[in-house]
Formats: sequence, structure tokens, C-alpha cells
Amino acid sequence: MEPTLTTPAVDRRTVASLFSRLRTRKGQSNPQALYTELRNLGDIFPSPWGGHLVTSYALCDEVMRSRTWRVPDTQWRTSQGNAARWNTPASLQTAKSLPMLNPPHHTRVRRSAGNMFDRSTLTEIKGSIAGNIDVVLDRLEKELLEGPADFNSLVADELPVMSIGTWLGLPRADYSLLRSLTNDQTLSQEFFPTPSQLARADAAAHGLQEYFTALVRERRRAPGDDPVSSWIATWDTLEPDRETANAQAHSMAVFVIVAALETTEHLLSSMVRLLLEHPEQLDRLRAHPEHIPHVVDETLRYDPAIHAISRVAPKDTVLGDTLVREGEMVQLMVGAAQHDPRQYTDPENFDVGRRPSHFGFGSGIHYCLGAPLARLEGKLLLTSMLKRMPALRISEAPAWEPRVSFRRLNRLMVTAA
Repeated sequence: MEPTLTTPAVDRRTVASLFSRLRTRKGQSNPQALYTELRNLGDIFPSPWGGHLVTSYALCDEVMRSRTWRVPDTQWRTSQGNAARWNTPASLQTAKSLPMLNPPHHTRVRRSAGNMFDRSTLTEIKGSIAGNIDVVLDRLEKELLEGPADFNSLVADELPVMSIGTWLGLPRADYSLLRSLTNDQTLSQEFFPTPSQLARADAAAHGLQEYFTALVRERRRAPGDDPVSSWIATWDTLEPDRETANAQAHSMAVFVIVAALETTEHLLSSMVRLLLEHPEQLDRLRAHPEHIPHVVDETLRYDPAIHAISRVAPKDTVLGDTLVREGEMVQLMVGAAQHDPRQYTDPENFDVGRRPSHFGFGSGIHYCLGAPLARLEGKLLLTSMLKRMPALRISEAPAWEPRVSFRRLNRLMVTAA
């Protein structure tokens, strides 16, 4: 017998209004105020555009850790009929990447990737990352001599592409292009992408397709000591068809570049912004530099790069007090859940000494392969900045892009005066 369940009585217009406000530059400047309103509507409730919204930490954790809840893979997306968001080239490109694969395919692809950033790899690349940090901070200091400078464009947007580009063995001349393509490609993953955003995302998906198809072809012709060559060699042992092996290596390369840039850019800019906005916490960190690793995690809790994560019910499933039908989507509002007062003490306080759990790197079988690299970049950058820039402060209000799922800080002007 089907369980008796309550259906939360939530006014859809209220929810739609909240998201309309959230998807503005003003809303993005202080999303937590709107997330409090969202959490007050319930732990799980119907979404105005179908499926359900989940706002509690406990329910988000339950779904993320589950081995049965599914991600919206290619099969799910192509079954959505005329839902343009799910059937665009950019969306289907995303569906081929590791985070959007379900077992058993996910298991096979993840195993083929190995432990990308194990201790040995991090030791090898630590020196080059430290050198890149010196380069971007030298540029920032030079600009600061003339007046306020944009930390975002000079540091946060540059360091991740330099780090992953060096690791993949990509030409430095391509970094600007790759950064632009990845930023546009993620527009397809927004809640309400506009036609112009979808067009930008599709153009970016085409650009990434061309770039990495050529790269895989080049590395197959002249393999080297680099990850792309390694992925090609691995898939040659798993797939008898060369085109299939190339496609798998290609998908891994696209996934790595998109995942490494957009999320780490936000981590670095958000980490510095939050410290400068909370000078008492910055002073505390200077007195206790051993808290630097905690700052990375507290930043990922307080303001993660991805504020909404999609999952699909594998069968009729009871979540909280709600029956979610097979194939229905739940949007895990992790940006709201990570301020749930039932999970955190004083969740609205940014606390450098906190060692929080969070979904900033995902959870369960979809835990981020690049987490060790992002942590290393964050720790090394913050360590260097504390030594080199004691007088840094924000010179004007940060400028945000009007998004919901992927946070994007367009400008963070700072001064050392």
C-alpha cells in the first residue's frame, strides 16, 4: 500500500517570485536572505517548473550520498520532449561528462580516470602552481600601484586555467579562449537560461568540441607524458573501436577543463572576498595561519560555486514527507542547505576556525576528482597573499552575474592604499 504522505501547501507564485529576485545582480549580492525565505517554505516542496525543491541539509545529504538516486544523464535529458534546456548541444555535451553519468557507465569511466590528483601528482605540480601564484600576484601588485585593481580578472580567473593548462600540457596562448568557452558553456546548466544564454552555451560547446577533438587527434599522433595521452592509452585497452576510445578521452578532457575552471575561479574569488568583508576573521587568520585549510572548506560551505544540484528519482521514492515519482527531478538547493541552522551553529557567520561538512565538492559516488587540486590552489594562494598583501581591502561593491545555479562574480575591485 502506498504510504500516506503530506503535500506541502506552498504558493507557487511565492516560489517563482523568490527565484526571480534571486536571479538578479542584487539578489546574487546577498542570496542568503532569500534562501532563508526559501527554507521557511519547507524542507521539500513542489517546484513551479515541475519536480521538487529541497532546502534542508539532511535531505540534501540523504540524496547526495544515495547510490540509487540518479543524475540527469543523456537518456533522461532526451526523454524530456520539447524541454529546450535539456536537449541543446551544450546540455548534451554536459551529459557525456563524468558527473552526469550513472552506474554502471559512471563506475567504468571513473575507474579509467584513476586518482588524478594523488599525493604524488600534487607534489609534482605544487612548484608550478606556486610559480603561477607569484606571476598573478606580481601582476596584481603592479596594478595596485596605479590604484584599484580587479582581483577577479587578474588572479581568480587566471590561476585555475594556468594550473590545469600546465597539467594538461596546453599552450598558454589558448588559456584565454578556454576560460571564455568554459564560462559560457555552464550557462546551459542554469535554472532559467534565456535564449541568448543557450545560444552562447551552444557556441561554447561547439568551440570546446573542436578544440579537444583536435587535441586528442594530436596526442594520438604524438603521445607524450600528459593526462590526455594517458586517457587515450587507457581507453585503447578498454575499447576495441578507436573512435569510441577517442570520444571517451575527449569527454574526459572537456569535463576536466570545465570543472576545473568555473568552480575554482569562484572558490578563489569568494575566499578572498569573504575574508576582506570580515576583517576580524582575517585578523584571526593572520594570528592562526594553521586555519588556512579550514578557510577553503568554510568558503565552500558559506558560498559554494554551485548552489543547485539536480538529481532524478530512480523509482517512486519517499523523501522527507513527500513522494517523488520515478523520473521526477529534485533540485537540491545546497546554497540554502549549507546555512541550515539545524546543521550548523550560527550558519550566517563566516568563521575561519570552523571545520564544516559541505557539498562544495559534491558527495557520494560523484565526489569531485579535482578537489585536491582546488584545495591546493586555495591554500597556496591564501598563504602567499597573507604574506604579500597585508593592506588589501575591497574598494567598491562586488559585481555579480545574474545566475542561480552557478555563482559568478564578474568583478572584485581591491586596493592596497
